Amino acid sequence: MKTNMDAPVVDFNDEDSNTSPNPTFDAVLQTRLSRRRILKGGMATVGSALFGVGLAGCNGDGDDDSDVDSPDTPPTGAPSTEPPEKLLNFGAVPKSLADAVSVPSGYTAQVLYGLGDPLAAGVLAYKNDGTDNDFDKRAGDHHDGMEWFGLGADNRPSASSTDRGLLAVNHEATTNEGLSSFFLHANGGTSTLPRPAAEVDKEIAIHGVSVVEVKKAGNSWVTVPDSVFNFRLTALSEIEIAGPARGNPLLVTKYSPDATRTRGTLNNCGTGKTPWGTFLTGEENWYGYFTRDAADDAARGNDKSVTSLRRYGRNQGAASRHGWESAGADDRYARWIISQSGASADGSDDYRNEMNGQGYVVEVDAYDRSRKAKKRSALGRFAHESAAFRTAVAGQPIIVYMGDDARGEYLYKWVSSANWDHADADAISRIAVGDKYLDNGTLFAAQFSEDGTGSWLELSMQNSAVSGYATYPFSDQADVAVNARLAADAAGATKMDRPEWCGVNPANGELYCTLTNNSSRRVDPTGSQYEPDSANPRVYTDMKGGASQTGNPNGHIIRIKESAAAGDGDRFEWDVYLFGAQADADVTTVNLSSLTDDQDFSGPDGLVFSAVTGLCWLQTDDGAYTDVTNCMMLAARPGQVGDGAKKSLTYPKGDGSTLTVDTYVGKPPAAEQLKRFLVGPVGCEITGFCETPDGKAIFVNIQHPGENTDQANLADPSKYTSQWPSNAGYGAGKRPRSATIVITKDDGGRIGT
Repeated sequence: MKTNMDAPVVDFNDEDSNTSPNPTFDAVLQTRLSRRRILKGGMATVGSALFGVGLAGCNGDGDDDSDVDSPDTPPTGAPSTEPPEKLLNFGAVPKSLADAVSVPSGYTAQVLYGLGDPLAAGVLAYKNDGTDNDFDKRAGDHHDGMEWFGLGADNRPSASSTDRGLLAVNHEATTNEGLSSFFLHANGGTSTLPRPAAEVDKEIAIHGVSVVEVKKAGNSWVTVPDSVFNFRLTALSEIEIAGPARGNPLLVTKYSPDATRTRGTLNNCGTGKTPWGTFLTGEENWYGYFTRDAADDAARGNDKSVTSLRRYGRNQGAASRHGWESAGADDRYARWIISQSGASADGSDDYRNEMNGQGYVVEVDAYDRSRKAKKRSALGRFAHESAAFRTAVAGQPIIVYMGDDARGEYLYKWVSSANWDHADADAISRIAVGDKYLDNGTLFAAQFSEDGTGSWLELSMQNSAVSGYATYPFSDQADVAVNARLAADAAGATKMDRPEWCGVNPANGELYCTLTNNSSRRVDPTGSQYEPDSANPRVYTDMKGGASQTGNPNGHIIRIKESAAAGDGDRFEWDVYLFGAQADADVTTVNLSSLTDDQDFSGPDGLVFSAVTGLCWLQTDDGAYTDVTNCMMLAARPGQVGDGAKKSLTYPKGDGSTLTVDTYVGKPPAAEQLKRFLVGPVGCEITGFCETPDGKAIFVNIQHPGENTDQANLADPSKYTSQWPSNAGYGAGKRPRSATIVITKDDGGRIGT
C-alpha cells in the first residue's frame, strides 16, 4: 500500500509553475503620474461585540470626518430612496482569536446555510457525524464566492426583490489532512491508496456549486430546503464547452470524442454576475486533482502537450490531491489519470486531455436548472478567481477582469466583440446571451511599467509575440485560450503576487485586484524566485511568533485606471491602493499604507464593491498574521488612482550594490475610510459577499473553520481548533462546518452606514 507519506506535502493554493523569463516590470521609463495631496482624516472612538453568531452586539459608535475624495452619498446610479447616510458609521471590530464571529455593535449575524444542509424534499437533516450521504442534494463544502438572484412573487427573476431570492454559492474544496477529507467521514477516512469508492463519491459530490432559495421570515432569514429552484452542480455534472475550444482537438476525451462537453466544475472560487442575470463561477486550483505516470513525457513523445502540462503544474509523476483515481476502474475515477495510455492519435480512448476541460469561467443560469452550464473558454484557462464586470453601457463592449491565483501569474481583461444591448438584460434565454458576449472577443494580459502606467497585451494569433512563440507553438486561437498562461508568457505580461479577486469601483470604473502574498519575492532571486518591482515592491521579513516569513507575506491591493473611457483600450495608470501589514510594522518599508490597529490586515483575497453604498468590502485568507487575529472582513471608502504619492524602496544586494524600486502608494486611509467590520472563527477564511438590492442584508461565507485540526483528534471534539457553527447554536454535532451567514443592522438600515 502507498501511504500519503510517500508524496510531498503540497499547498495547492500556492502554485508556482511560471518559469517564463518575463520581467517583473517594464524597464523603459514613461510619463510620470501626477499625485494628489494626502488629506488627513479623523480618528474614531470605537467599540465592538464578540459573540457566537445569532447574538446582537454591544454599544459602540464611530465619528465621521468629511473627505472630498470619498463622499458619504452612494455612487452615481446606485439606489437612493432614503436620506443621505454616513458611511462606515460603526465601531471598528477589534482583532480576535476567539472561535466566534464578531460584528460591530448594532449588527446581528445569523448562520443561514451550512455544509450538508438539505436541498431537496426527503433529504434528512445533517447529522454532522460523518455518516451523511446524498451530497448531490446537500450544500457542498468550503463555501466561497456567491451571488444574489432576486425572486418575485410570481417566481420570476426580480431585480428589486429584497426578501426572497436565490443564493448561488461556490463550494471550492474540502478540509483534508493527507488524502482524506476527514471531517466528512465517520472515522476520518483513509489516508492510503487505494481509497474506498464510498469516500471518494462523497468528496466528489461536495465540490462545485449550489443554488438555494432563501427568504426573510420575520427578523430572520431561512433557506427553503424543498424549493423547486434548488440544485447542485458537482465535479461529475455534464457541462458544455463554449467558445473557441469547443470541438478543438485539445478537448477530445474518451467521454467527449467530439470535444463539446466535459464533466464537472472543480475548485470553484470567485464569482461574477453578468448584466444579463447569470452566475459566473471561476475554477481555481483544479490541477492538483489529476495524476500523471512517471514516464508520461516519453509516452507523449515529449510533444508540446508536455510543455502545457508543466506550465499548469502537472509534471510527470505528479500525485493527485485526494487519490480519487484509485477508487476503482469505473470511468468516473479513471478520468483523474491524465497519462497517455490509449492507442488513439487524438486521445479519444483515454483521458490525456481531461485536464484541458478544467480551469475556466463557467456560466450558470441560477434561475433555470434545466439549462446546461457552459465553460467560457474564450476568457482563458488558468486558476480563475472572480470575474468582475465594468458597468455595461449601451453601444460599448462588455469588459471583464480576472486574476490567476498563483505566484508569478497574471491579471487578465476580456473585451467582447459585441456591444451591449440593454434589451439583453431581459432575455428569457440567458445562457444564449452569454454566447453573444463571452464567446467572441479579445483576451488581454497586464504589463505594469515602473512609471505608474501599463499596457494590456493582446493574447491572440494576431500578436506576433504569441503566434511566433518558440517555447510553445500555438496552433490557433483555441490553443491560445486553453494555454492562456503560455500566451501571456509570450506576450510579456508582468508576474504578480497571486492575483485573486477583482472588483470595479461603481463610482469611477477603476479596477481593484487583491494580491494575496508571495513567499518567493527576493532581492537576490534564485530559481523560481522573483525580484521586487514597482507593482510588487516589497521584500521583507515578518515574524509570526518565533518564525520568520520572508518575501511579501502580507500582500497588497493594486488598482487600475483605464486610459480609454469605455475600458476597451490597451493603456492604463496604476497604483497600490493598500499594503497589508501589521500596524506596528515600519511605515517606511512594510506598513506603507500607515494602517492602524483598527485597520491592519494580511492576505487580502475577496474584494467586492457594494452596488448600493459604493463601499469596498475586503476579505482575508491569511496564515501570516493568524497568531494575532483570525481572518477578517473590512469595509473601505475607496479613493482613486493617483490620490497618494510615489515612494522609493532601497534594498541591499548580496554583491554589495543596492536595488531601488519606485512604487506608487494610495492615500493612507483615515479612520473613517477603512475599518474592520468582521472577524471570523478559528482557522477560517472569510470569503464571498453579496447583498439584497436595498443593501439591508449582506451574505458572507465562513470557509473551513478549524481546518488546522489534527485528524488524530477527530474523536475528541474538545481538541478541535474550532467547533463553529455548532458553538453558535447551529445544527447537530461539533465538527466544524463551512457556512453562509447573513448580517443585518438592528435598526433596519443599510449595512455599513
